[in-house]
Amino acid sequence: MNAAPAIVVEQLGKTFYSPPAMKDLLRGRLRGRPVEALAGVSFQVAAGEVVCVMGPNGAGKSTLVRILGGLLLPSAGRARVADIDAGAGTAEFRSRVAFVVGDERSFHFRVSGRGNLLYFAALHGIAGGAARRKAEELLARVGLTAAADREYREYSRGMRQRLAVARGLLGDPDVLLLDEPTLGLDPKGARDLRAFLRDEIVRAAGRTAVVCSNDPTEARAMADRVLFLTGGRLSGEAPPDQIEAELGL
Repeated sequence: MNAAPAIVVEQLGKTFYSPPAMKDLLRGRLRGRPVEALAGVSFQVAAGEVVCVMGPNGAGKSTLVRILGGLLLPSAGRARVADIDAGAGTAEFRSRVAFVVGDERSFHFRVSGRGNLLYFAALHGIAGGAARRKAEELLARVGLTAAADREYREYSRGMRQRLAVARGLLGDPDVLLLDEPTLGLDPKGARDLRAFLRDEIVRAAGRTAVVCSNDPTEARAMADRVLFLTGGRLSGEAPPDQIEAELGL
């Protein structure tokens, strides 16, 4: 019997509202016009599969992955990740599903890489000696042991991305959600990080991953299957070696 899918998305929709204009406020309306970011999105991801979601800026990639990571609630439909409702907000969900993004604003710039990891470990309920051991293990895993006590503000872009990966692994998740994981890296740094994520962090551990990107090189390097988003709707899918044909390149 086949294993249950790691991710199930059914008719997912998300509508945002623009800020109200003065005429809206004068009429008692507290929000502006609706903006449909996702509409009727449905797909599944098998356990151990790596799926890349591609699409131009504004296609809905980041909205989708944030819903899967429990950071946004959908306006319609549902999503289950690691057999848990993505909107549950439970400790189990946060442990089994990790959202990895190199958002520099979420780290403390004047704190060391080790100190940052210990802070986020505490948010996972890991403290004391267990937190220190976990931080040491993950810093070694992502190749930052030698830089562990340097302040985050001294880290290069690639080092910051690796620390973001380490943070995502604090709960030893089953599912990784990666939003533009190599954005801003030079070609060699991007190639090395993709290989590290694919071979050591995802495949070696048998994890499932969703990678959001608009870079065909990234999709070919990391994915088993590619989904295409256009205007908030799924517009197709293809194996990685057929990306250019699907995009008309």
